Amino acid sequence: MKIEQIYTGCLAQGAYYIQSGKDAAVIDPLREIQPYITKAAANGATIKYIFETHFHADFVSGHIDLAKATGATIVYGPLAAPAFAAHIAKDNEVFKLGDITIKVLHTPGHTMESTCYLLADEDGKDTALFSGDTLFIGDVGRPDLAQKAAHMTQEELASTLFDSLRSKIMPLADDVVVYPAHGAGSACGKNMSKETSDSLGRQKQFNYALRADMTRDEFIKEVTTGLMPPPAYFPQNVKMNREGYENIADVLKHGTQALSVDAFEAAANETGALMLDTRAPEVFAQGFIPNSVNIGIDGNFAPWVGALITDIYQPILIIAEEGRAEEVVTRLARVGYDHSIGYLQGGIDAWRKAGKEVDVIESITAEELGARLAKVPGLPIADVRKESEYFSEHIVGAENMPLDYVNEQVSKLDKNKTTYIHCAGGYRSMIFNSILRARGFDKLVDVKGGFKSIKDSGQFHITDYVCPTTML
Repeated sequence: MKIEQIYTGCLAQGAYYIQSGKDAAVIDPLREIQPYITKAAANGATIKYIFETHFHADFVSGHIDLAKATGATIVYGPLAAPAFAAHIAKDNEVFKLGDITIKVLHTPGHTMESTCYLLADEDGKDTALFSGDTLFIGDVGRPDLAQKAAHMTQEELASTLFDSLRSKIMPLADDVVVYPAHGAGSACGKNMSKETSDSLGRQKQFNYALRADMTRDEFIKEVTTGLMPPPAYFPQNVKMNREGYENIADVLKHGTQALSVDAFEAAANETGALMLDTRAPEVFAQGFIPNSVNIGIDGNFAPWVGALITDIYQPILIIAEEGRAEEVVTRLARVGYDHSIGYLQGGIDAWRKAGKEVDVIESITAEELGARLAKVPGLPIADVRKESEYFSEHIVGAENMPLDYVNEQVSKLDKNKTTYIHCAGGYRSMIFNSILRARGFDKLVDVKGGFKSIKDSGQFHITDYVCPTTML
């Protein structure tokens, strides 16, 4: 028997490859399916089942393309109603995979179709629980994402989740290994551990949501406290996962078209496409195409794309490092942004050589900011970290303007005043700067290295440290 977790850090997402004998199954696959096909072929196996724990909101699953490519059966738990061929399993239904079995445990609460899959080994011993978004390491799935579809309040969904955990999961043996669909960094929960698997016994000890003496009311209160609005793209991803989507090969074909400088410029003017610059923040600041937006490919790229580009049908033109355009298109497609229409061939260097206008963003060190504040106390500083990070500690006098709500920050900024922008390490502040730069805010200055550099410099008055909250 083989169980392999295939973890994708930028999405904090765990897919699973399981094999027994010549039979294989994949749980919650990513959109790009070739790695699963290659793995099965290398192991001399046939992918027999694709198990989906629920209709995912934070990424587009590869279930449909993988089923078409392999002939595998897509399996959902009770109450799922996909628009494509799938086996809708009954609660406690058992699937044979080589010498092992996989049992369906319907665990509604995160969503009403949410299902866990319990693997029993060759001896019939319960060994692993693939818990989807029902149970994370250190947390449980947030109960507010399916409210509209379920015609239920988040409190009603939380109550349902309480029952699912206590009737289906907590009675299982302590040595069962829990393999969730996400880890720390995902917006599907609020307090997940960095660990991506654990024994159920340890979770019964340390996961707040599995406390044996917890009442239903206590559970509902704790699970719903601190929830912030989910990213705007979540409902659109659910729709794609339920109804279907364009084949990833076709998305890659039109998204990786190499465009000359003139063709790129014409496409931007004719389509109203967003020019997305995926280079590192510090490189972007030194020269970029006017009105382009920076979201660096080497950071939490896909989640920030989803949080800030509200329309998944938005045409996108890509500026990327040499040789990375396909990676950008792939990672956009993971979260449903299938409408990339090409990339700038030769990148920013080609743009410069063609004599086109290039913009820059002033970027200074924490020490330089300290020196400027010493000369002119009270300079405006915007901290674009999350509210919980700001609450934990911040520069005295800095105003919190979370990047998550960048559109709401416009009214707080004066275009005629120089404002210094920082985040935790420099990634989010450049996104913030680039978005507002495209809207005419040309007096924003980026602080390199973010709050870490600011604190390490010892030049600033910092508030007393407060333990971070669990707000998303």
